[in-house]
Amino acid sequence: MEEIYKDLQDKIVLVTGGANGIGYAIAAAFAANHANVVIVGRNSEKLKLARKQLGEKVNCLTFDLNKIDHLPELVGKIKQTVGEIDVLVNNAGINFKKEALHVSNQEYQEVIQTNQTAVFALTREVAKSMARRGGGNIIMISSMASQYGIPKVISYTASKAAVEGMTRALAVEWAAHGIRVNCIAPGFIATAMSARALDHDLERKARALMRTPMGKLGEPADVANAALFLASAQAKYITGIVLPVDGGNSIGF
Repeated sequence: MEEIYKDLQDKIVLVTGGANGIGYAIAAAFAANHANVVIVGRNSEKLKLARKQLGEKVNCLTFDLNKIDHLPELVGKIKQTVGEIDVLVNNAGINFKKEALHVSNQEYQEVIQTNQTAVFALTREVAKSMARRGGGNIIMISSMASQYGIPKVISYTASKAAVEGMTRALAVEWAAHGIRVNCIAPGFIATAMSARALDHDLERKARALMRTPMGKLGEPADVANAALFLASAQAKYITGIVLPVDGGNSIGF
């Protein structure tokens, strides 16, 4: 990916879940624009491979974001080793597919914990530093599941709807501190995860493409490009939005 946003040079960018898929593409995009990128995830081998591929401007930290009481330590370690975080991209998340009537409290709570509670806790810790410095950018990653009534993903849907609500509330509350908070809602993006879901269910894939006006799956780089724009000075008067990157799927019929 070529350099586009010179104002992102030397910015410190934290991307959660940055070892693969959309998170990897976002990390690569910021690195291509000469930002100092930190990727965080639970799988140390995947992180090391991603770092090797992404280059020397990228650091990796193995950390379970569900350990929310230790998130201040994570933020502190990044500050000591790389510097104060300028941009946070909350990409990490999990999904769980099961009919709602049979979802247990524990199964539901596990998804909420990872996709919403941990996201808020990390965002709060990073924003404390941003508020002291008078500015920063936070980008949430939502999903089309927050826009539709999709069966068998009740906990995922609830978590992503909460993330979008949180985006708007924090954007209003933290604007006075110079912090912009925005959200990207990807549509059907060609990743290993979507391939597992769609390539074994060709009828579902056909339905997805039928209601996508552009008639094709998106690429992880499409989401990454949206993240670059929202983090850049070109979006300096934009906060609190949920931006679909979906080829028109959310307006298709």
